[in-house]
Amino acid sequence: MLTPSSHWQDNRWEWALILILAFWFSSSLFLDLLVMPSLYLSGMMQSAEFAAAGTNLFSLFNRIEVIGAAIALTVVGLRQLMPTWHREALLRNLPWAGLLFGITLLYTYWLTPMMGGLGMPLSDLGEVTDVPQTMNQLHTLYWCLEVLKLSSIGLLLSRSLQRQLLVESSHLGAI
Repeated sequence: MLTPSSHWQDNRWEWALILILAFWFSSSLFLDLLVMPSLYLSGMMQSAEFAAAGTNLFSLFNRIEVIGAAIALTVVGLRQLMPTWHREALLRNLPWAGLLFGITLLYTYWLTPMMGGLGMPLSDLGEVTDVPQTMNQLHTLYWCLEVLKLSSIGLLLSRSLQRQLLVESSHLGAI
């Protein structure tokens, strides 16, 4: 018979995944829809220090994302150790968790350093007048990856919540 404490022990990783995905989703939206537009509207792009500030901000956030993606990938992988009926979730969710991990690695080790490197020569010139075409292309790539990342997080979060609600409802019937 399931007890509330054994039920919690069995699902603590699931709840950790849900909390991490919810935090990641909300913090990404906060950064994309509030912080960056505010910095842009306040004249960040005309400041000589915008490249260093943006690189520092995104480097820190990217590393937090890598940790979140690694935990999500681990938790989804741990489902393989669960009873058979849970394994279908692994086959449906593992590619999405792997995609998230790949996107965060791409952000952390290629896109952010590349954008920071393109912006650094601009900050040496004082006031910035034009953004290089390559920077615009990298911004487009960033936004495409960001939409894919947010969609993947939303999908995993939705599936995890649905799964937990199903487990909770079956647990309530067993008590």
